[in-house]
Amino acid sequence: MKDPQPALFLDRDGVVNREIGYLYKPEQVEFTEGIFELCRYAQARGYKLIIITNQSGIARQLYSEADFHSLMQWMSKEFLRAHIRVDGYYYCPHHPEHGVGPYRKECMDRKPQPGMILRASKDHGIDLQRSVLVGDRCSDLQAGASAGIEKLVLLQGAEPAGCVEAPPHTVVVDLAEIIPFFAHSARPS
Repeated sequence: MKDPQPALFLDRDGVVNREIGYLYKPEQVEFTEGIFELCRYAQARGYKLIIITNQSGIARQLYSEADFHSLMQWMSKEFLRAHIRVDGYYYCPHHPEHGVGPYRKECMDRKPQPGMILRASKDHGIDLQRSVLVGDRCSDLQAGASAGIEKLVLLQGAEPAGCVEAPPHTVVVDLAEIIPFFAHSARPS
């Protein structure tokens, strides 16, 4: 079996694409400036690319799981056009208060819980200690820390007050500032 590889974990809405609230159609997508360059750089250094996202729009019945998967397949193709492979995406369709029917529940996958990250680690053979997580909310950072990721990055914007009570992290204004996190990483031989 191969040695575990590090991963670049990315929150979707607010990091991979501009946050618009309840995104589910390709025509709504505006990719965040620098996302393709960051992902290409990380993958060239042996990092797997994993997208993790809370999807309370499914829980609220604003769109379906099929709508979500269709959008993610489209996004994955857009990444491929930019010569980037998305190794996996994980989502939580539940919400403990606003979910309807079976979608109304507490869930270990819903950030700030680490479930999505832990499943991805198991599914893809990921070394969490060498991984990097980029989020735009404090709950993203909390999920990463709970899973054992030490390199946590907050993309400034969604949390105007910052994440004072979050685990140690770096705050960046744009995605290009994250590149130094990969400077000493080398593709496994």
